[in-house]
Order: sequence, then C-alpha cells, then structure tokens
Amino acid sequence: MDENAIRRAITRITYEILEQNRGADQLCIIGILSRGVVLAERIAKKIFELEHVKVDFSALDITPYRDDRTADTPHTAKSNIDFSVQDKRVIIVDDVLYTGRSCRAAIDAILSLGRPQSMQLAVLVDRGHRELPIRPDYIGKNVPTAQTETVRVFVNEIDGIDSAAIYQN
Repeated sequence: MDENAIRRAITRITYEILEQNRGADQLCIIGILSRGVVLAERIAKKIFELEHVKVDFSALDITPYRDDRTADTPHTAKSNIDFSVQDKRVIIVDDVLYTGRSCRAAIDAILSLGRPQSMQLAVLVDRGHRELPIRPDYIGKNVPTAQTETVRVFVNEIDGIDSAAIYQN
C-alpha cells in the first residue's frame, strides 16, 4: 500500500464506522501502540472533518496484558486513557491483524477500565493466520500471507513515509 492507498483505506474505514454506529455519538477510539495510535488519530480527525464531533481518543499500551509476558518482566505502562469507557462504543485500532493476540490483550486492558457498550476492531491490514477467534469489523486491506512473511506498516508521523509492505523473514 502506498500513501494514497492508506489514505483511502482510512477514509473508507471512517465512513464504515460512522455508518455502522449511526454517527459518532458515544464513540471513542483507542489505538494500540505504536502505529495503531497514529491510525486511530487519523480516524478521529476524519470523524471530526465529516461529523464535526470530537470523539474521545487515546493510546493503549497492551504490554502488561500480553499472554507471552512473564510476571517478572518489568514494564511501565504507557497508556494515557483519560476518559471513561463505561457504556461507550469503543473502536480499537491496530495496524496489522495477525494471530489476534494483541487484540485480545487490548480487550483485556479496556475491560480493566470499565464495561463498554461494545468494542469494535479496525485494522489497516488483515494478514490472516488467526490463533484466536477474533475478526475485525473494519479492514483497510486483506493481504494473504505465508507464515514466513511479515507485514510492516510505516506511517509518516513515525517513519517519515506512509506505506505497507510484505517482507520475507
């Protein structure tokens, strides 16, 4: 995906979110660190552009909730969610969906903050190979991959370029 394809995908995802939720009422958007945060912020800005509604937006560090983290591994959480998720429609945003484990960790982290009305998942790239029964609600692009491949998303705010590409391991 090049810059234009990513921009179109973000626009399409935003329209789908607004259509599915009948507007922006009670929406909040939470991006998974690090590139999911950038994509989530772009969606929040697009919602404001289209609906003139400022939705709550925040970053989520899922590290403390990962199932591959040992209890003795030190970690300082970098989440800064300063709004209530109680009874909100939470849109979780990530760059690449692979096994589903990051999304499961995000769900656990959000549930530790309250009980949302619903949680929905938006991803820029769905590459398949799920290990958990998790399915995105909004997808920028489905990209069939082999287990030996990696999908990397680059965003201008972090990497100086917008693109997504498949690499051989």
